[in-house]
Amino acid sequence: MYVKDVMVQNQVGLHARPATFFIQKANEFKSSIWIEKEERRVNAKSLLGILSLGIVGGTAIRIIADGADEQVAVDSLVELVESGFSDENR
Repeated sequence: MYVKDVMVQNQVGLHARPATFFIQKANEFKSSIWIEKEERRVNAKSLLGILSLGIVGGTAIRIIADGADEQVAVDSLVELVESGFSDENR
């Protein structure tokens, strides 16, 4: 299991469009991946799960992966969140 904390950089947070980009990136990996906000944990490959967390800009989240490519999965997703979901990083 590999875990990293990250601050959501973009102002609108993980609403539908950035969440979709996040899920597309998460689906590139074989590992099971979750997002945790406070005490809630959801599947990072589930749009409804991510949207249910209500993640806004400036929110700290934890990205957790478990599997063969867990470290590269978490590092890639942290990089995506830190980029603010800018076009050149998709």
